[in-house]
Amino acid sequence: MKVYFANGLFSEADRIYNKYVATLLRTEFKELELFLPQEADINDKSGYADSVMIAELDTEKLLESDILIAVIDGVEIDAGVASEIGVFSTTGKPIIGLFTDVRQHGRDNEEKINALIKDGVENQFMYRNLYTVGLIKKNGIVVNTISELTKTLRKIGEK
Repeated sequence: MKVYFANGLFSEADRIYNKYVATLLRTEFKELELFLPQEADINDKSGYADSVMIAELDTEKLLESDILIAVIDGVEIDAGVASEIGVFSTTGKPIIGLFTDVRQHGRDNEEKINALIKDGVENQFMYRNLYTVGLIKKNGIVVNTISELTKTLRKIGEK
């Protein structure tokens, strides 16, 4: 099973998180071939790669993959991740959106809901671009924890 793992890769926090999740997945799924863009030589920012080189490699790896895991945390979905979701969605293959942001908690909290309804400005929830989320849901699912991610990946792998 070939999996492409999409997330931002520019901050130290993102790179550490990506490595953590990749290590966990590679340990739990021995048959997994995981492409993690930050591990590709082309993304060594001390070297040189132009936009076309990066687009060609990432598109090739996306189209070779059976599944896309896309981290959709952050204030906005990372622009590169959104592009990867768009490209991969054209294959009809499964996408797993990983959305771990704690601001999604409390969806059943009446005070939070009423505050949002009252003036629309007191939004304690996270907004995700509906087009991008729709591309994920069309052939996949959004999960909220790494545990849900591994369970979903296992189910897809069993098909």
